[in-house]
Amino acid sequence: MTVATPPPTESAPRRRDAAGTRQLLLSAARRRVARAGYTTTTLREIADDAGVNVALIGRYFASKEGLFEACLRGAASDLDRSVAPDATLDQIAETIAQQITGPYTAEHPNRLLLLIRTSGDERAEKIRVETLQSFTERLVEVVGGRPDGPGHDRLVLGAQLALGAAFGIAVLRTSTALEPLASADEADLVAPVRDLVRGFLTPPDPGRG
Repeated sequence: MTVATPPPTESAPRRRDAAGTRQLLLSAARRRVARAGYTTTTLREIADDAGVNVALIGRYFASKEGLFEACLRGAASDLDRSVAPDATLDQIAETIAQQITGPYTAEHPNRLLLLIRTSGDERAEKIRVETLQSFTERLVEVVGGRPDGPGHDRLVLGAQLALGAAFGIAVLRTSTALEPLASADEADLVAPVRDLVRGFLTPPDPGRG
């Protein structure tokens, strides 16, 4: 008697498909929101870009706000990994230049643009602000700033100004045909961004309060 071989279980493929679909939606949402903003981006556009049914957004993220929150958390993790604990000021400048000129692909959408997009969702806004604040604090730490140290408030302001300048560069590069900025690559921007970051983040003078 021949015993029929049971069909292979589909649990593993389904799990892989679910993870892959979720990543496709996240990548598509990052690109869309970074380029067009949260308000004007529709779930249908995100789903079409990802090549999946729009109903899957509700399955994996519950809502548009939930999808945006997931995008922001991913951007926060990416930024955190991009700045090593022992990074120098020059390495920070290189990181910012990479963020500005990085490949605009599904895997590496421009994180800076994503982080300036507002959603009106309270939870998403909290994540966005906390991400920017955390990155600001990392910049201050790199130049030896301490919460109770001299000139701390000035350094925080300088870090925020440097980040704001980086946002402005990213916006101009992606929203205008302003040359040579629009075509500048990482090698073109590292030196000027380094000068900009150094100018805003001059380490505190121990002899001055």
